[in-house]
Amino acid sequence: MILPHSLIIAAFIDRANRFVCRVEVNGREEKAHLPNSGRLRELLSPGRRVYLVETASPARRTRYDMLLADIDGLLVSLDARLPNDLVDEALLKRTLAPFREYDTVRREITYGDSRFDFMLQRGGQLCYVEVKSITLVEGGRGLFPDAPTLRGRRHVEGLVQARQEGHGAAAVFVIQRPDAASFSPNDATDPDFGRALREARQAGVGVYAYRCRVSLKEIAIEDEVPVDM
Repeated sequence: MILPHSLIIAAFIDRANRFVCRVEVNGREEKAHLPNSGRLRELLSPGRRVYLVETASPARRTRYDMLLADIDGLLVSLDARLPNDLVDEALLKRTLAPFREYDTVRREITYGDSRFDFMLQRGGQLCYVEVKSITLVEGGRGLFPDAPTLRGRRHVEGLVQARQEGHGAAAVFVIQRPDAASFSPNDATDPDFGRALREARQAGVGVYAYRCRVSLKEIAIEDEVPVDM
């Protein structure tokens, strides 16, 4: 996925709330929308170099969107909306091995009490897919979640239901940085989610993780990494 050409360098100041940050741009203080509700404590420290894109909508209360954080030269994508587009792009190109057999891709599909990011189809065979964004990496492991997530656990439980009713089901974790060698559920932060994910895998739900190549020009899914439960 190609990033806007006009990225703006800024310095992070602080987080006013979950979705609004104060940043310094060319010596002046501005507000930027942060499209990520995670804690991001390891990424957003005062003085951290971040990259913004200016928005043109007059309805917006913030002038910028925050896209990237620079961690000592390592770029991390902050936009939690982006993994769905990255997975969509990869599914259409059939570059994700577990899903190559499916020839129809639909987004935002309701199944039972759940709304999943994707429904894949080949003939009468269906597969429901939920995508999760990861920015937290510790000791080479991408970890999800970085804050307790009841919504995330319910998504996993919905995937189990789909699997029990004869459909394919998968959770896909997109690590929006290149320095993860594996993925694990973050039991220290949300043991209930970890327990649910392990039970889902035992029930036949696929669990996959991919790390991304991130630059100032583009972000793309690079390769699959092992899932360590």
